[in-house]
Amino acid sequence: MNRFHKKHILDMASLSVDEIELILNTATALKEISERPIKKVPTLRGKSIVHFFHEPSTRTRTSFEIAAKRMSADTFSISASTSSMTKGETLLDTVTNLQAMNPDIIVMRHSVSGAPHFVAKHLNASVINAGDGMHAHPTQCLLDLMTAKEAVGKIKGLKLSIIGDIFHSRVARSNIVGFVKMGATVTVAGPCTMIPPGIDSLGAQVTHSLEEAISGADIIMTLRIQKERQNNFFFPSEREYASLFGLSYDRLKAMNKNAFIMHPGPINRGVELSSDVADCPESLILKQVANGVAIRMALIYLLMGGTRDAHSN
Repeated sequence: MNRFHKKHILDMASLSVDEIELILNTATALKEISERPIKKVPTLRGKSIVHFFHEPSTRTRTSFEIAAKRMSADTFSISASTSSMTKGETLLDTVTNLQAMNPDIIVMRHSVSGAPHFVAKHLNASVINAGDGMHAHPTQCLLDLMTAKEAVGKIKGLKLSIIGDIFHSRVARSNIVGFVKMGATVTVAGPCTMIPPGIDSLGAQVTHSLEEAISGADIIMTLRIQKERQNNFFFPSEREYASLFGLSYDRLKAMNKNAFIMHPGPINRGVELSSDVADCPESLILKQVANGVAIRMALIYLLMGGTRDAHSN
């Protein structure tokens, strides 16, 4: 497959295996740009990208902005607190007004599941879902696939275990769909209250045993407890959660001596994992961040046609 035909990037379910492989291969090629003394190419000069974030974000928003600038696109940022939505404007009116300014891509994060899909139906611009509610985070899954492949050398046959707040996690849902689609085995683990009913229908194996989840894994991904999405606590205390499902380096090595560690961020040190795990040699967390820029460069490049040499300078 040489040409990308999707107009939007909304979720992992709508991407084929060939499309995912094309994105990963393109990101691998573009990663070199970020390692140059002058980290910029003129590939998307004249293209305009709006970053519309209805929820707070550090890594995702910054990496999208850096990715666009490294491809020489013009970028504009809007947050919910500075948009007319604070004055009662509807989401549809906000995005159709943005469309009237004729951007090429709108990168969108929203607290409501399905919001980017709704917006995509009403816009001529391409829409990239940067996270919607508890539904999907496709660019996080893509960067996780890239990072896992670099570390292990393959995706097919890889064993991924995701530990923690599966119930509230759009990352977990996207990663289950994406990794299973690419031939990996995915196990999820956490307290009973944090494992949503039906998650196995996405292809994940479910366990409530931390040791069972960790012992055979190639990649262990821990997730943050998302208090901002919980009306009531789903566990007695952070201390109890850490004692049962938190990952320390000693516990990791006792259960699995060879696994790599991933985390989508932000990290709550001492809760889902300890500092000695976050900073250990097996940690891929900062590599995930670096690969996030490459994946987002690849996506905006492919959505804009990918007809020019991305490496030209």
